[in-house]
Amino acid sequence: MRVLPRLNEAVNEEWLSDKGRHACDGLQNQRLDQPYVRVNGKLKPASWAEAFAAIASKVKAVPGAKIAALAGDLVDAEAMFALKQLMTALGSPNLDCRQDGAALDPAVRASYLFNSGIAGIEQADAILIVGSDPRREAPVLNARIRKRYLRGNVSIGLIGEKLDLTYPYHYVGATPDLLAGCKPPEGSKAPMLILGMAALARPDGAAILEMARRVAEQCGVIKDGWNGFNVLHTAAARVGGLDVGFVPGAGGKDTRGILAAAGKGEIDVVYLLGADEIDTAKLGNAFVIYQGHHGDRGAHRADVILPGAAYTEKSGTYVNTEGRVQRAERAVFPPGDAREDWAIIRALSEAVGKKLPYDTLDQVRAGMRSANPVFAALDTVTKAEWKPFGTSGSISATGFDYPIKNYYMTDPISRASRTMAQCTEEFVMGGKGRTGTHG
Repeated sequence: MRVLPRLNEAVNEEWLSDKGRHACDGLQNQRLDQPYVRVNGKLKPASWAEAFAAIASKVKAVPGAKIAALAGDLVDAEAMFALKQLMTALGSPNLDCRQDGAALDPAVRASYLFNSGIAGIEQADAILIVGSDPRREAPVLNARIRKRYLRGNVSIGLIGEKLDLTYPYHYVGATPDLLAGCKPPEGSKAPMLILGMAALARPDGAAILEMARRVAEQCGVIKDGWNGFNVLHTAAARVGGLDVGFVPGAGGKDTRGILAAAGKGEIDVVYLLGADEIDTAKLGNAFVIYQGHHGDRGAHRADVILPGAAYTEKSGTYVNTEGRVQRAERAVFPPGDAREDWAIIRALSEAVGKKLPYDTLDQVRAGMRSANPVFAALDTVTKAEWKPFGTSGSISATGFDYPIKNYYMTDPISRASRTMAQCTEEFVMGGKGRTGTHG
């Protein structure tokens, strides 16, 4: 069995990476198919009523300021919207969809989008890549950059680690401070800046974001009819999470703050919605609720496990790196007693005495559209207003820590894939590095 690509000229044309085609066998392994509750240090099978009762007894005894929630990289927008509403009802401002701590500005949509659109790569005549390895972080998008290179008359530059991107480029250097002195070639009409997560998920990420904005404004990356300021995401859920506002409320803590507070005993309850890419050792003695579809890192730390549905097992909304709202439809049902994620949160809300105001998926989506009109336009990109963003500050002259160490295992599904395990053994441990988009 394999996944076949959808024909979509604006996004992937007819392409899909080999990983995208073959990692789907991970959907059959290490699945969570029933609730669990930790009793005397060990996770034991439980009914939904028992799992909800365990959560309710803890949550009702804790003030909202000591409750937090983190959303993972594969979560649908409906689930994040529902959990945000539940956290608000519980009085908690502590929530974040940025597991890696990326310094994205949720108040300015243009600050976190691939604003030119993926197809806009073909219009660019100068491309500067900063803190990103697009070949591994977005292979199909990287193929579009290669396509643009093959057409000729384009200048490509790179700030970061020297990489094999399948096309030649001018190497500017390793550190982000070099961005301040960058300019597109004289006569460039459509310059593009691609900013990766390695540039933003660092302590000086907000300052790098601000400097990138200033450079873009000064160098013609932003002008009438053209916005070449592009953020390249590595998480399928990230833009959707920012669009539903799954970020700290007034006085709330972000990912780093939540983990630090949990470690010091200042956060008593942490809700992990498919959040598996955090350091769970930093959760300290917090009571951890894990909702997800695989027995991955978050589930191992949980005190209560709520089995959710993978993306193939539910109808869900996702927003890609360019801000295109897309709908995934259910192909199969989730295993065992697992349920769709928004429905789990809706049922839990009633158990904790904070019943959410909807009973159907359509009602959830109506709430999303009311909260943010971008969700009303499926399969289209809503242009974002350009406004100031980022925070001025000092930038460290240190290299980037790229988010993908092993291309073949980046999430709970691919980590559970036997095919990806074989690829890791052959291509990573064997010293090879092909990704299925090699030129």
